[in-house]
Amino acid sequence: MMWQDFIFLAGSVFSLVVLVPTLRDSMANVPLGTTLPSATIGIIYGTTFFTLGMTLSAVGSLLTGVMWSLIALLRSPHRFSDRFGADQNQSPSPRSTPQNAD
Repeated sequence: MMWQDFIFLAGSVFSLVVLVPTLRDSMANVPLGTTLPSATIGIIYGTTFFTLGMTLSAVGSLLTGVMWSLIALLRSPHRFSDRFGADQNQSPSPRSTPQNAD
């Protein structure tokens, strides 16, 4: 087994540990412009590591991609947010607030 495999695995585990609080925080709001590219990169890196025979790195990167996908699904504003348990207590934007005619 290559020592580099363990280094990449350690980096992925660190990423997973750092991302857990974001996934658990119902008030977190992470833009899709951040989550989707990060999820895509994790999955691509995981696939690439697997083709190189770096199984541990592949698993770590794929799990990081899955974690970013969950954050995209649960903590990013999108039109299906209400179906996946996103926080519904967000205040309305100033444009959608009715104005008094007084």
